[in-house]
Amino acid sequence: MNSLRRFFVYRFFCDRPYFEYRLFCGRRYLEYRFCAAGTFYVGRFVRTADACLRFRGAVGFISIMITSRQNDFVKRIASLKDKKYRTQYGEYLIEGYKQVREAFLAGKEIVHIVYSPKYKGELYAEDRAVAVSDEVFMKLSEEATPQGILAVLKIPEVPFAPPAGRCLLLDGVSDPGNLGTILRTANAAGYEDVYLRGCSDPYAPKCVRSAMSGIFFVRLHEIGDEELSRLVSAVPFLCADMDGENVFHFSAPEKFCLVIGNEANGVRREVRALCSKTVSIPMRGSCESLNAAVSAGILMYELAPRDLK
Repeated sequence: MNSLRRFFVYRFFCDRPYFEYRLFCGRRYLEYRFCAAGTFYVGRFVRTADACLRFRGAVGFISIMITSRQNDFVKRIASLKDKKYRTQYGEYLIEGYKQVREAFLAGKEIVHIVYSPKYKGELYAEDRAVAVSDEVFMKLSEEATPQGILAVLKIPEVPFAPPAGRCLLLDGVSDPGNLGTILRTANAAGYEDVYLRGCSDPYAPKCVRSAMSGIFFVRLHEIGDEELSRLVSAVPFLCADMDGENVFHFSAPEKFCLVIGNEANGVRREVRALCSKTVSIPMRGSCESLNAAVSAGILMYELAPRDLK
């Protein structure tokens, strides 16, 4: 609760209170309850230390702007920058008009949309939208120049299942920027299932930002040893390693799992032992190695079916 003050909502053309509620921190609750009961006007304005209520038009529309960085709702949203709280709440953040729009169009479960006066665009899922001041939005944003809109999404629960076609196994990819870029490319190249073993958190803000809308269209499976054994029994593994066969001369099977390893150490020995083939990208002698995300992108496209190319 933002305040213990009560305010009255009167039925239009009625001189007695129709009902009264205490001010909740989010616009979602207020709009839902008011709109459900009919047409109203507000008897008086309310302002508290950390939220202001303003009245738009003659009847029936109320919006809240949260103005305190110490507001409980604001602190809960900000906590999602930390993996501990993403895991606890099963939610993560996306930011910017394009990502919010793509999430909405992809049918992702939007918990809240948070926007500031700076944002002038369309509000998707308006019944779940909460207005905050520019100062509060800066606390929530991870961007140097925020667009003024972000959303809280539910982390999808994806039960383990063998892939329907080609897929990826990421073994210890630790940089969230690399992980996000790989997910973005996987979506583009048609690798719909991505299995993660000992990787960076795919729902960390930096990873989500790098993945763009790609994170909405791939199925992410975080796996351990048991699921790894089930996966290798369902599909042949192709290991990406500098000592492998030239990928440009390699004929990939229709269904396979491309294994990409850690940026510094490559694929772990126990995982490499499960691979039936090893492929590499030829390079000039003056080049020591390629970035993990760049390598993954080249391999994904080269191993993809010809109709994609």
